[in-house]
Amino acid sequence: MKKRNAALAIMGALGAMYLAKKVHTEKTENKTEKKTGNNQMLHGKRKLKEQHIYLIGGGIGMLAAAAYLIRDAHVDGKNIHVIEGRHILGGSNDGTGTNEQGFVARGGRMLNEETFENLWELFGSIPSLKWPNHSVTEEILNFDNLHPTHSQARLVTKNQEIVDTYTMGFSNEDRIAMTKLLALPEEKLDGLKIKDWFRPGFFETNFWYMWQTTFAFQKWSSLFELRRYMNRMILEFSRINTLEGVTRTPLNQYESLILPLKDHLEKQGVDFTLNMDVVDLVFKPGSKITVTELVLKDGSSLALGDNDVVMMTNGTMTDCTTEGSWGTPAPETTEMPRSAQLWRNIATKKPGLGNPEPFFGNEQETNWQSFTVTCRGNSLLKRIEAFSGNIPGSGALMTLKDSSWLMSTVVAAQPHFGNQAANTTIFWGYGIFTDKIGDYVKKTMRECTGEEILYEWVSQMGWQDDWDEIEKDIVNVIPVYMPYIDAQFQPRKMSDRPKVVPDRSTNFAMVSQFVEIPKDMVFTEEYSIRAARTAVYKLFNVDKEVIPVTAHNRNPKVLAKATHTMFR
Repeated sequence: MKKRNAALAIMGALGAMYLAKKVHTEKTENKTEKKTGNNQMLHGKRKLKEQHIYLIGGGIGMLAAAAYLIRDAHVDGKNIHVIEGRHILGGSNDGTGTNEQGFVARGGRMLNEETFENLWELFGSIPSLKWPNHSVTEEILNFDNLHPTHSQARLVTKNQEIVDTYTMGFSNEDRIAMTKLLALPEEKLDGLKIKDWFRPGFFETNFWYMWQTTFAFQKWSSLFELRRYMNRMILEFSRINTLEGVTRTPLNQYESLILPLKDHLEKQGVDFTLNMDVVDLVFKPGSKITVTELVLKDGSSLALGDNDVVMMTNGTMTDCTTEGSWGTPAPETTEMPRSAQLWRNIATKKPGLGNPEPFFGNEQETNWQSFTVTCRGNSLLKRIEAFSGNIPGSGALMTLKDSSWLMSTVVAAQPHFGNQAANTTIFWGYGIFTDKIGDYVKKTMRECTGEEILYEWVSQMGWQDDWDEIEKDIVNVIPVYMPYIDAQFQPRKMSDRPKVVPDRSTNFAMVSQFVEIPKDMVFTEEYSIRAARTAVYKLFNVDKEVIPVTAHNRNPKVLAKATHTMFR
């Protein structure tokens, strides 16, 4: 009876909420990149009467901004200049390697057909490189339709038992806490952590293990961001155990998203400058925010014309990442994050430019480590398939919930890289607790070589007696340490994230995972693209709509399914 009453109370609360809210290889890639790195605008070749737009950073957000500038603001492509500090475009979207040395992807952002509104619209106007007369959106959704996701082994115990994840494992106290959180105004959550809100037992529920590893939350992550995720992804709440909402790309996201977007921009004449950092901005004196000069790492500077515009990446989650190999760990680094340092350099110059310190001041809380396994043949993938019941490309995350590193793996549809040979297979994994001692390898994850990480995972799967047989088929295991990969989830104040276009800005915007976009959730491609679209439309007075966040959390049917799931 208590459970029934609690259910009715929560359904009533959810209903009230609804009603209230209603009133190629890396070498080849390098050659391609260098062709575009002509530095044409950094050497002063500018017609004074023309308007030029400088995009600082070469991730998906800035590439999207370039596309919107051309398509919707009608800017000539040759007047758009992307300045990237690395040797390659793509930002956090990467994927490279060879069959001989192994492949690597630092990670992969989850795409979603129902909630990534601006991403699908934008890529609907970007031609596919592989499918003539079709868009990238059509290509991805067609591929995803042919490779549906339905995980049959979402959580696995230390005894290699597949957990029945139909039930979320909530107590009534958890259900009430969740409902109160969703109903609470965001303004009351400044600085709060998830562990400040929920009882300790909440972090042992099936829900938490699945939600944590799907989206990379930690107990100390921002309660504010969890609330946004729950509202934004409430559609996924009822299928978090199968991950049916995951939309897959034909290849890794660098090849499936970045390369066709880059190709499109090159054909429009966009100028790309690589291996060049912008380290500071000079602002015009006064109350307005007007950039007058870019300061470059090589000591030179670039003066802006009166009509020029600057968009800046204020923080990158993959800054300072390092790679290891089969025989070497991914080294830790004392390097300062480049994008965060640029943000620090400008933050105190004008009001409203945000505060990077909550995000980039605590590496011990923001890191995790990924690893990409390259194999000869498919014997290891066949083992995984036989255990999980999922063919490659259908299972999404498989989490070893009792592993001290909290390891998860994903087997994508093969091939996952364009130059991947038919007799080569790969899979990807990551661990959240990199400072913990392994259960089989008595080192912290971040101290381990690729070989040791794979051995720990193989042992967790109960296959350590077959290690010699498994090892002979391994080409490489490349670990990647990412000190700031979870930075966007850190507890913060509302004011710490700047607006995309700050108040009083005349020619300046910020596009990243660290700007403030009401109702949307960070750590997604959609967030960067929505920020880019917002920046272009506002600075250039484009008379079009940035597609709003779909209000799935106001849909009575979705709320009813979520309530049912909460009591499973």
